[in-house]
Amino acid sequence: MLICSNLCYFFLKACMKSLWSDQDARACVDKYAAQGVPPELALRTYSARLLGANPKLVLHGGGNTSVKLTLTDVLGDAVRVLCVKGSGWDLATIEPAGHPAVRMDPLFRLRQLERLSDEAMVNALRTNLLDNTAPTPSVEALLHAYVPHTFIDHTHALAAIVIADQPDSEALCRDIYGNELVWVPYVMPGFELAQVVARAVEAHPQAHGLLLAKHGLFSFGDTAKQSYERMIAFVTWAEDFIAVRKAARVKSWIPGQARDDSRAQAAPTTANVINTLATAGAGAIASMADVAPYLRAALADISPAGSPRHWLLDLRSDAQALDFANGIGQTEVAQRGVATPDHVIRMKGRPLVLAASLKGQMDGWVTDLQARLVAFVSQYQAYFERNNARVGGIKTMLDPLPRVIVLPGLGLVGVGKTAAEASVNADVMASWMEVVTDADACGTYEPVSESHEFDMEYWSLEQAKLGKSAAKPLQGRVVLVTGAGSGIGAATARAFAAQGAELALLDLDVAAAQAVASSISRQALGLLCDVTDAESVRSAFAAVVQRFGGIDIVVSNAGVALPGGMLTLPDEVLRKSFEVNFFAHQRVAQTAVRVMKQQRLGGVLLFNVSKQAVNPGPDFGAYGTSKAALLALVRQYALEHGKDGIRVNAVNADRIRSGLLNDATIALRAKARGLSEADYMGGNLLGQEVTAKDVAQAFVVSAQLAKTTGNVITVDGGNVAAMLR
Repeated sequence: MLICSNLCYFFLKACMKSLWSDQDARACVDKYAAQGVPPELALRTYSARLLGANPKLVLHGGGNTSVKLTLTDVLGDAVRVLCVKGSGWDLATIEPAGHPAVRMDPLFRLRQLERLSDEAMVNALRTNLLDNTAPTPSVEALLHAYVPHTFIDHTHALAAIVIADQPDSEALCRDIYGNELVWVPYVMPGFELAQVVARAVEAHPQAHGLLLAKHGLFSFGDTAKQSYERMIAFVTWAEDFIAVRKAARVKSWIPGQARDDSRAQAAPTTANVINTLATAGAGAIASMADVAPYLRAALADISPAGSPRHWLLDLRSDAQALDFANGIGQTEVAQRGVATPDHVIRMKGRPLVLAASLKGQMDGWVTDLQARLVAFVSQYQAYFERNNARVGGIKTMLDPLPRVIVLPGLGLVGVGKTAAEASVNADVMASWMEVVTDADACGTYEPVSESHEFDMEYWSLEQAKLGKSAAKPLQGRVVLVTGAGSGIGAATARAFAAQGAELALLDLDVAAAQAVASSISRQALGLLCDVTDAESVRSAFAAVVQRFGGIDIVVSNAGVALPGGMLTLPDEVLRKSFEVNFFAHQRVAQTAVRVMKQQRLGGVLLFNVSKQAVNPGPDFGAYGTSKAALLALVRQYALEHGKDGIRVNAVNADRIRSGLLNDATIALRAKARGLSEADYMGGNLLGQEVTAKDVAQAFVVSAQLAKTTGNVITVDGGNVAAMLR
């Protein structure tokens, strides 16, 4: 077993620590006891959550846990069961129901079989559920069943995978863990792996865990605490090994001499890359906001029929990601494959590597991007054809687009159909990056073979993890709403989110925008924006593109309602009204169209005009005239940018309670028309007050009218004088 020297003391201070709390564990038992949950399952839930909360152990539904206990069936008979993590559950948030109970005796009878298809295995697991409405047990349920310990934990701990992905991982396992772990060669998860593990554990009854080559780590225990703390210890020992090996390599290198690891010389640091470019007079590295629209355009151009064209991007630009992107991420090492087979459905095996993007030289970079993307797709198609022939030509190729990208000078980019998916893919890439870096630094990174990678990627049970729910109508679209902190803007943001769109909410009241964003989703973005300030608009749009990769729909909603008769109206009031209700919309539209043209995906501009544009009211001239000018702006943009596939439409609403039409304004307008406030708000053909939700619905409908531009939808309950035709 490895013994650490003082040399690595500072490396080891950050090693993984147990987070087990006896007090918290008892509280968990007490909490679930009220729901009739046995103590063992409550503790299983508690320790599973401890594992799931640490991204260095598991990510986004990865890993699995189990406990063996005795429950009572519907007849009152005692039944020995395996409660194992079920499909669709994440260890970080798992509840007792996430460990469905499967009868053990029938599972043991399966051991006598020489082979068992995946479909038959899943059927056997579901057939033997104590509750047939429970989720399908993990594909590794049989493995958990055949290991003779009460609690079993399985993770894809990064440090352990560094060891598992070495060509001499078996010898390293013995050196680091002695008899504590059994080393198991790579085998596809499922029935065969369960049989291999069963025999290995029977041959080494003293072991407390498994190191699965190219895969991950298991720990066993008689109690939840014991199994959990063994997992932490095993990971810590791996971290210790990595620290010692890396420290020894650093110590052995004398400045001025060639390093023992030649790969290190091929991996320049971030500072070196940027300095080299600057010295060469190439100009500054472009920002994500500069390059992302072109990247979205290129992905859309090469998307196969039936695949989405609106892809979302998620940039990771921390120091570690930048160093990787500027160094080893550009080398052959990063093209060897995924760190653990589970990553393949999130990474397509390997990243697309792009050139550094430089401001002032985007045309050449875009051409290079397109060529690299075509090459990536061609290589994926060749990979599929080779391996599909190997398995008898029975598979149908998945879309060949990359899901992760190395972007020198900027970092790592996750690609997904939704912002959440892009974020998950970026998370997985960040973990893979750490494994590749450490594995190469302390040995040789040697992940699963291409054939094993293919078998996992095209395994139906693995693809099932991604889910096959129908896409919502606006999935993949990024919607930017101004004046989104309240009223019509907030209602519109929520309406678009309900249709699957990603939301960026801009408002002068940033706290309000962020509050609405938080109420929508973890991915929604709330930003400060003063639409009367050009730099504020530019910065807000850049932040949205930086976050999502682009912009597809803009709802230019921010406005101001200033009362007053034209005869006595001060110039400054009229100018302010035009600044907010006309020039700000022009500023927003200009910025949006520039991004949309770069994306080459078309786009939608939607404007909150007002019935005042066609049916002005007394003593409201500043508002009515500026809104009339805005309606003309809508028509002009529709005229000029139809050729770019950009549709431009408006909503003419009337008498909507909001920040513009507050109680005081309602009272003034009602008085100006000689009406009660109730009659004023319901003064339309339908006799009903129109709400912000009604206007929001009109914006969503307008965004989905694929062949309509220059249109105005009136949302006023019916007003003959405001009818356009």
